Amino acid sequence: MQPLIAYPAGSLSGDCRVPGDKSVSHRAVLIGALAIGETTVRGLLEGEDVLRTLAAIRALGARAERTADGAWHIRGVGIGGLGEPEDVLDMGNSGTAARLLLGVLAGHPITCFMTGDHSLRSRPMNRVADPLRRTGAEIATRSGGRLPLMITGAADPVPITYRPPVASAQVKSAVLLAGLNAAGETTVIERSATRDHTERMLRHFGADFRIAEVEDGTAITVTGQPELTASAIDVPADISSAAFPLVAALLTEGSRVTFPGIGMNPGRTGLLQTLHEMGAAIEQTNARQAGGEPVADLVVRHGALKGVEVPAERAPSMIDEYPILAVAAAAATGRTVMRGLAELRVKESDRLAAIAGGLAACGVDVEAGEDYLVVDGRGGRPAGGNARAVASHYDHRIAMSFLVLGTAAEKPVLVDDGRAIATSFPGFLPLMRSLGADIRSAEAEGTAP
Repeated sequence: MQPLIAYPAGSLSGDCRVPGDKSVSHRAVLIGALAIGETTVRGLLEGEDVLRTLAAIRALGARAERTADGAWHIRGVGIGGLGEPEDVLDMGNSGTAARLLLGVLAGHPITCFMTGDHSLRSRPMNRVADPLRRTGAEIATRSGGRLPLMITGAADPVPITYRPPVASAQVKSAVLLAGLNAAGETTVIERSATRDHTERMLRHFGADFRIAEVEDGTAITVTGQPELTASAIDVPADISSAAFPLVAALLTEGSRVTFPGIGMNPGRTGLLQTLHEMGAAIEQTNARQAGGEPVADLVVRHGALKGVEVPAERAPSMIDEYPILAVAAAAATGRTVMRGLAELRVKESDRLAAIAGGLAACGVDVEAGEDYLVVDGRGGRPAGGNARAVASHYDHRIAMSFLVLGTAAEKPVLVDDGRAIATSFPGFLPLMRSLGADIRSAEAEGTAP
């Protein structure tokens, strides 16, 4: 356990350089391993989740080395060229790594065993395994479609057309990655748009893509068996990581924080849209492209927020940001209603329950249903902590969200365990402190639960 306590802060200020985008980092490693030649990746997120992906591609026969300048060099083996690993592939806490890698493995005639930590072993994998079985891959899971699992990829993968029953960039990406080694066209038809990092990066490496509007949604088609060519990647700063100091700046009086080089993929900006509707002072400047992704600098200033209705159809563009949005809603004036949140039940924790429990522990009026959350904000600083610690459930986004709440609250907030923060944002604590936040070890303070 690593209990942490966040004390109310004054203003926050400075340049906030957050780590590279986790979603883009995973894909850069995986697709770089399937390309011919050496891919140089700059700005790669070096959190535990991405390090698991790097370890997996090494075990499968690709090379990945970090040079003194911080760049990663990935020597790919070509599509279909991965080899059978000698040991189990341990994906740690990363659902993205596990599900995308399953897509890659489905197109290779090798047998692999995959596991993860306690949290990942409880998360559903059949949503990815079911369509991959249709390509010819054999996948055996524990009851409930859970890890550990065994996969034997298809010797001759079958191209498929698949309509995901729920909006999921991970499912879409896994099917498209499996289709890379299939003779013919693999198509995913989405009823609701999801983040398109995989499509952008495959194009960047030279894959043949086609996107068309059809009667029941958008059809994304990849032509199998291309020769992907190694290409340099500059990973944009992660908007999901930036969300935590960004909301902290919005909620603490007198704050002004700049965020250079933030990824502005349209499938990821739902939080910014919602915060604008709440009245947030967020300015975008210097729009540009980096590694096939749109990027901009953000300038964020403190200001009063109001409650809003967040439509269910926005959920795919901000599914990871609801914990920190709930913290913003706690400081807003009026009621914020968030719908379409069923996916939060099967993240690193039951995030919907974790958000509601944490807010209630901090004196915030909150109601959670099976797929919705209602937060009644009173304006200004939320009440903050009491004798109970907020339970993080070993979930990095829950831990960071409630440390931000403590920074903006009337009283300190104690989070029971901050270890999971390292999975996505290993520099979170020193970065927040550099901006003016006061977050300390609860054990050192003698306030550990």
